[in-house]
Amino acid sequence: MTSLVVAPVRTTGPWPRHAGVLVGVMAMILALFAHDVAQVAGIWWTSTTYGHCLFIGPVVAWLVWTRRVELSALTPVAWWAGLLLVAAGGFGWLLGDAGSLAIARQLGLVLMLQGVVVTLLGPNVARGLLFPLGYALFLVPFGDFLEPPLQEVTVAIVMPLLHLVGITASVDGVLIHAGRYHFEVAEACSGAKFVIAMLAFGILVASTCFLSWRRRGGFMLVAIVVPVLANGVRAWGTIYAADLWGIERATGLDHIVYGWLFFGLVMAGVLALGWRWFDRAPDAPAFDAARLQAPPRYAAPLVAAAVLTLATAAFFLAWSAAIAGRAASLPQGIDLPQVAGWTRFPLDGSVPWQPHHPGADRQLFGRYTDGRHSVAVGIAIYATQHEGKELVAFGTGVLAEEDRWVRVADLSSVAGGSAMRIVAPGPVERTVATWYRVGSVVTADEKRVKLETMRARLTGADQMAVALHIAVPGDDPAAIARFVAAAGGPAALLDRAIR
Repeated sequence: MTSLVVAPVRTTGPWPRHAGVLVGVMAMILALFAHDVAQVAGIWWTSTTYGHCLFIGPVVAWLVWTRRVELSALTPVAWWAGLLLVAAGGFGWLLGDAGSLAIARQLGLVLMLQGVVVTLLGPNVARGLLFPLGYALFLVPFGDFLEPPLQEVTVAIVMPLLHLVGITASVDGVLIHAGRYHFEVAEACSGAKFVIAMLAFGILVASTCFLSWRRRGGFMLVAIVVPVLANGVRAWGTIYAADLWGIERATGLDHIVYGWLFFGLVMAGVLALGWRWFDRAPDAPAFDAARLQAPPRYAAPLVAAAVLTLATAAFFLAWSAAIAGRAASLPQGIDLPQVAGWTRFPLDGSVPWQPHHPGADRQLFGRYTDGRHSVAVGIAIYATQHEGKELVAFGTGVLAEEDRWVRVADLSSVAGGSAMRIVAPGPVERTVATWYRVGSVVTADEKRVKLETMRARLTGADQMAVALHIAVPGDDPAAIARFVAAAGGPAALLDRAIR
């Protein structure tokens, strides 16, 4: 008869000292970046899309705990090369701070913390902790870019199902007219929150329950496809219930089912599908400690490595503080210009839409007509940008957060500007084209705006940033193109407005 002997967890030697210094340095870095910590924690707590992030920290701690026996067989060693990861995270945080890009700051902070582990425990321990360290990236709230394509997928699933059960339905972008009611497949209904959470859940299960990469890949495919399909069925079920029982009962049932039961049932279903294919024993070692015993090059004294880790993180905070006070001087002559062939005329109650730029230093809004068509022109000017005062941000620009206006569809570019069609109750419809200028660069690409903002702040270049929105009633992008051509292009229009 054989007996299983479990090696005891080591409580003597270098581990207590290294672990104590690690916890202390991590705590100090979290204190240095307390604003970012509070911001990301607030997102976890208040956002339904990123509520799953609240569980990532405990899961990472559990993953480390399950590796405690194997880790105790390794010898932690401070390692100079780990400072490169700390510096990379700090620089990423600085870029996010300069570009007012929260996800870059949050990712940079997580990378710095990962770098602390690598620096103070060494490459052997870091390799043993590779999956927990990588899984910590799910602490960063990401994935909102999935919402527009998932909205389209949801609509594509819902429409055939409605026709299958005999409900007459038509679709306009993300708006569905079915039976007696109109429904919006909003960002919150796209299923993005479900897919992001299932991605985190699927990767955890794939790593801890499978050894075969082919089986891991198959399970991940199921973990992503099933919730997308299930969300489409859920949206169809809501519309079908509204047709049967009325809109109030249907939406109330949808919130209860989706919030409390639906996600859990789909998770259980995905697990059930993969259960019979699990090929990793529950008590299998997380890694082979015997293969991670080579003494690392560039070993460092622990205290010196800890001090330099803190100094590296603090350096980027100091750099941020040094550039924080820069701002452009706004000229005195700021007004909407005259445009050949178009006449200014007063605003009145018939213009229900205006762009939303609460952080702008100056805003202009007015209307023009050429006798046949009218356009509304909005210009928002920022002397500088920082958190809470951003040219491009959620709830800023064409649509405010929880606006009565709804984006129906993105349109083809108009005179180089991005265009969308929006509607409001009434119904009232607008086509809106948007351009941005940062320094001398005019673009419709929001990513380019962030990059140019980073460049301007880091190099001390002109930081003035401007948004230009031009709207017309109905679906008439050609009228916008004619107005922009008459003004000499978006850059010329802005030059003449900001003299």
